[in-house]
Amino acid sequence: MKGAAAALVLAVLATSWGSIFVRMCASPPATIGLYRIGIAALLILPWALPARRAGMAPRTLGAAAGAGILLALHFATWIASLQFTSVAASTLLVSTQPIASAVLSWLVLGERPGGLSWAGIGLAIAGVGVITWGDLGMGESRLQGDLLALLGALFAAGYLVIGRASRGGAGLPMYFLLVNTAAAAVTAIGAAAGGQPLLPVRREDFLWLALSAAVPHLLGHGAMNWAVRRLRAYVVNVAALGEPVLATLYAWILFREAPGPAVYAGAILIAAGVGLVLRDAATRAESAGGL
Repeated sequence: MKGAAAALVLAVLATSWGSIFVRMCASPPATIGLYRIGIAALLILPWALPARRAGMAPRTLGAAAGAGILLALHFATWIASLQFTSVAASTLLVSTQPIASAVLSWLVLGERPGGLSWAGIGLAIAGVGVITWGDLGMGESRLQGDLLALLGALFAAGYLVIGRASRGGAGLPMYFLLVNTAAAAVTAIGAAAGGQPLLPVRREDFLWLALSAAVPHLLGHGAMNWAVRRLRAYVVNVAALGEPVLATLYAWILFREAPGPAVYAGAILIAAGVGLVLRDAATRAESAGGL
């Protein structure tokens, strides 16, 4: 239990640096996404290749391709959001992913949310409204960034729902490799079609991109996946809400980006809403004999 708790703390600390590394880069969003995903795929290769002979359901490749497309869209929209809105607003709004997951799971998998979940969804939507209302007087670009972050949450939810619905016989490393390879390919095609450079625009960007792939992408999400097998899923998801808190603190220190009152109020509502959704999911899983 102590080891799982330590892994969870490590995961939150690692993922909280994702938005900061993006801000450090001068490269366009598609370039940043391409290298974060591509480097992560290369780093996972030594763990995935030994399992390549394992049985794999025929639909796994299709599921991985679909999940990869959504993962690429998640990074494209979320990374782009950081060019228009604050780190605090972006990371808070993208953290509404469990809310989007609850709705998508109902629509796609037939997993109907309970009363607590609907209350949580309402609170989270109110929190989103408070944050975007606070950005109304700060220019149209801030609202554009808020919308992109919300789209990032929706795409991340779709990516996770696909993974839940069908991973076939593929182990986690192999599935992760397939998804990230597909995401990298989609991102490269999108970057080329949009006329964005396939190489970082500055040499120092290579450092931030490598750190982005190794720390939040592999170390952070890897530790979170390890912890979720030893702790209740809702505990891991609630702990993940520490990411926007830490990211906001880092941005305040490094970029002098102090959050406004609306961000604080919205954060409380979003955290409460996500907490209710996750608690409802945990209660239902316990009743069904899961978790």
